Amino acid sequence: MIGLSHYLILGCILFGIGAYGVIAKRNAVAVLMSVELMLNAVNINFVAAGKYIAPAAGIGQLFAIFVIVVAAAEVAVGLALIIVLFKARKSVNLSDFNILKW
Repeated sequence: MIGLSHYLILGCILFGIGAYGVIAKRNAVAVLMSVELMLNAVNINFVAAGKYIAPAAGIGQLFAIFVIVVAAAEVAVGLALIIVLFKARKSVNLSDFNILKW
């Protein structure tokens, strides 16, 4: 039988993979994909906790929908920034962007 702990472990593993991707990757698109993986891991935890703690309320699903909406806005803004930076610098490598340096 699959219980709450199985879903939480899965979410933790996915969040760890996403965190590693954010720290290790140098490509801006790969970093955005890793952030999305982290947000999806949080969604798994919200839905699983909502199902096992208060199944009639639907609070976990409500939080997951809110996170999905925020993630969609984050992708739109992030990709727009990446396109602008690519047009200006001809690269999406994050180590090439030292905008704050003089």
